[in-house]
Amino acid sequence: MSPVQSVPGRDAERAAAPDIDVQAIRSRARRDIETGAVTADYEANPEAVIRLLNEALATEIVCVLRYRRHYFMAKGILSEPVATEFMEHAKQEQEHADSIAERIVQLGGGPDFNPQTLTDRSHAEYVEAESLSDMIKENLVAERIAIESYRAMIHYLGDKDPTTRRMLEEILAVEEEHAEDLSSLMQGMVR
Repeated sequence: MSPVQSVPGRDAERAAAPDIDVQAIRSRARRDIETGAVTADYEANPEAVIRLLNEALATEIVCVLRYRRHYFMAKGILSEPVATEFMEHAKQEQEHADSIAERIVQLGGGPDFNPQTLTDRSHAEYVEAESLSDMIKENLVAERIAIESYRAMIHYLGDKDPTTRRMLEEILAVEEEHAEDLSSLMQGMVR
């Protein structure tokens, strides 16, 4: 079959494809160059997205700090594998924070690392906890908070900012994995 022949279904698909006005896109790209990644077709409110991302950034930083404290404070016969899990989670939360900060900059904002307001902006709390089982519980609570927060942000973004939504979906998947890890650890402590 030659590529010129009509294929059932393809003609309808071609007809449904959008006409892209390349000249207009080129013109806007040159005219609005100072807005970086935020183009004319960006449908979300950049200020609102940056605010949400700064809250997520604060949440991730608080989680890094809590996990790191728990890593160093974990004591007892069962502490080694639990502490190792805490450090692994701390490193992954730091990666999340870095991705979020990078996206904030792409959207024309500034990542808010101000330590004086960090805990106020964080959705999760910084709870030191004393026992190994309390550390696991507090981290599980924080992961559950992050999971609900990320789902709400993803729902808000919908199709208005697919890049930020995909980033948050990837982070959400890791947070769900963390919650499962901690839940398993907690069940292991009870036995």
